[in-house]
Amino acid sequence: MTAFMDAPQAAARLGVSRQTLYAYVSRGLLAASTDAASRRSLYPAAQVEQLLQRRARGRRPGQAAKAALAWGLPVLSSELTLIEGGELFYRGRPAIDLAREASLEEAACLLWGSQTGDAFGTKAPAMPAGWSRQVSRHQSVPGPQRLMTLFTMLQAHRFSPLAQGNDGHVPATCGTLLRLMTAAVTGVAASALPVHEQLAAHWRLNPAGAQRIRQALVLCADHELNASSFTARCVASTGADLGAAVTAGLAALSGAWHGGMSARVEALLDELAGCRSIRGALRARLAREPYLPGFGHQLYPSGDPRARMILQGLPLEAPIGRLIAAARELTGQAPSLDLALVALRRSLGMPPGSAFALFAIGRTVGWLAHALEQRELHQLIRPRAAYVGPRPQAAPAAGRVVRPLGASRERPG
Repeated sequence: MTAFMDAPQAAARLGVSRQTLYAYVSRGLLAASTDAASRRSLYPAAQVEQLLQRRARGRRPGQAAKAALAWGLPVLSSELTLIEGGELFYRGRPAIDLAREASLEEAACLLWGSQTGDAFGTKAPAMPAGWSRQVSRHQSVPGPQRLMTLFTMLQAHRFSPLAQGNDGHVPATCGTLLRLMTAAVTGVAASALPVHEQLAAHWRLNPAGAQRIRQALVLCADHELNASSFTARCVASTGADLGAAVTAGLAALSGAWHGGMSARVEALLDELAGCRSIRGALRARLAREPYLPGFGHQLYPSGDPRARMILQGLPLEAPIGRLIAAARELTGQAPSLDLALVALRRSLGMPPGSAFALFAIGRTVGWLAHALEQRELHQLIRPRAAYVGPRPQAAPAAGRVVRPLGASRERPG
């Protein structure tokens, strides 16, 4: 797919008139730019395809069911998070406002519907014997896999006597799991200190850096029914314990199209570091594939507010600033959360993989919130499949003998 379409191509692809195409632009549903040489209006091919998918949701039931699994209408009722008008809200409170002052623990209690003292009033959980050796043993394992291994080990040690959804005092269990996820990142004993302070000490950040980390954690806390939160809900719906739901969410987050996107952003930045013309390099890349990792979000046509807040006032190294400017010019898309977390990681001098770690710790809050909400429904999540494979063969008629292929019709002697 080419990176851009002209007006006749875009209108044909969408199956609309030129007037309707221009109406999409005026309503902010589609970006348009002017080619300097031909003076033609050009439209990002990726946005045309996204608009086509959104319009398909209102068509035949089969098409609507397919679209519902990809940026479709909500499939579950939830009181947790609202994304509306290009903004993000936690239980009705703007996440941007919350991130200005609140700690991750305070955001967690809001989403969990608990009090801070109930969730975080207990002392930090004890580490299993040989914890330091286990951390050292897994140093060479890639970041997401190491985090999954260490967290699974910690939560299995802490909750081994518990089963069938019996998590004891639920708010305290949620607080413990968040502390264990943090310990899996830092590799040291779990602490009762606020999470952002633990991470700032681990990454040797100054107080200003610690505040940047706190904001990012709050903005990562939840994002409605994304892939990892939906996975956590599915696991919770089976009656599994809260630790299992978090483990499932972490596994989903590791995918390249979710939290693993930060690794793709890092790779893009490394690729562009030695380029004389970032704009030219992006043009060549867009000719091969119609998207850039770290840019655009279908729920935020005007730009991801989480990314805006994280990037605001952040000193950006040259490749990142030039990448953002060139991407906006070529595609009309703004940075997503993934690029913002990578920019934060590089600006503060945190080690590679820290962007994913921040995402995972923050989103642990959301996974637990969704698991708790799903438990209250007492309902197993069990969608049906729209089968498109080969149909079963018709059953043989009554009384008809079906012989194995190649069998003799003669009676044995």
